[in-house]
Amino acid sequence: MAHTETFDVPWEKDYGYAQAVKHGDTIYLSGQVSHDGPDLVAPAPLDEAGRPADSGNTGEQMRQAYANAATLLARFGASLADVVEEVVYVLDIDAAMAVAGPVRKAAYGREDPPVASTIVTTPRLAFPELLVEIRVVARV
Repeated sequence: MAHTETFDVPWEKDYGYAQAVKHGDTIYLSGQVSHDGPDLVAPAPLDEAGRPADSGNTGEQMRQAYANAATLLARFGASLADVVEEVVYVLDIDAAMAVAGPVRKAAYGREDPPVASTIVTTPRLAFPELLVEIRVVARV
């Protein structure tokens, strides 16, 4: 039987999903973004068209997304040390690659995280102010 977890934020009900699902020994996390409760953390400033005006907050958003992933994993008695795969979605690959190494290594607590990782660009995320979304799979 699957066990689920949420952050009880409005967009979970609006879209209809769980933040995390544990099935057997595997924990699947939905894409984690930069938020603390219903508030976005380090939102990108938007231009007149409603698109991010710059990518300067990429690292801070990435740190918060990993922190949210760690919070969810802890609810299952797991941690980022149990992550086996991640997909990092970014709006600006150059900005992301400039900060991803140090941010990821700090999040995982080691210089050589044993995590299969893919980083891809996307034209937009769930909210216009978002620059990063991180999906992980953990095994316990």
